[in-house]
Amino acid sequence: MPSTRILIVEDDHEIARLTAMYLNGEGYQTKIINDGAIALTAIKQYQPDLLILDLMLPGLSGRDICAQARVFFNEPILVLTASDDELTEVSLLKLGADDYLTKPVRPHIMAARITALLRRSNRQQNGSETIQLKRLKIDPRKQHVEFRGKTLELTDSEYDLLLLLTKNVGVVISREECCQQLRGIDHGFSDRSIDMRISGLRKKLNIDDSTQKIIKTIRYKGYMLINE
Repeated sequence: MPSTRILIVEDDHEIARLTAMYLNGEGYQTKIINDGAIALTAIKQYQPDLLILDLMLPGLSGRDICAQARVFFNEPILVLTASDDELTEVSLLKLGADDYLTKPVRPHIMAARITALLRRSNRQQNGSETIQLKRLKIDPRKQHVEFRGKTLELTDSEYDLLLLLTKNVGVVISREECCQQLRGIDHGFSDRSIDMRISGLRKKLNIDDSTQKIIKTIRYKGYMLINE
């Protein structure tokens, strides 16, 4: 079976080299791109299973790459950032990033995040049965989601959150529980980032009217998906 391909977009040659060396030792196949201007072409040509993306790049910023790549790239994107500011985290999630790490990156933490992201990305291959609700249909084998018969294009993080809520219909899921389930490892993950993912889901579901929402906000408690 071919090894998992990881594309590393990082202009610091030493960081890129050490990252690739560590991931190669973990059994991954890697490719390094040092210039943001050719990153989108490299993604299309290399077709990685996961993208590691630095924010500060020459040619084209990591933010722009992330936003533009999401038009055609549905695999996990792990962003590297020098800032742990919450606004940075929120903006990255809005652009389509699945996770982020603050520099300096600890290799074993990166490996754990990659494992969690790939596990969620490959979940459609586990042979799970289709989930059918009144307005929502999810096929975990294909990671395919339909709402009122219309196919939804979701990022991995949005899909995982929706799947978590769908498997707990009528049950309030706290933000803390969402964080733990989506992270896969113990790490501080802000309530705001979960709120942003919920907002993104609602936008794609085109249900801004509170009377039409199937994802309800339960004040001070969390979120609940209703089957109505």
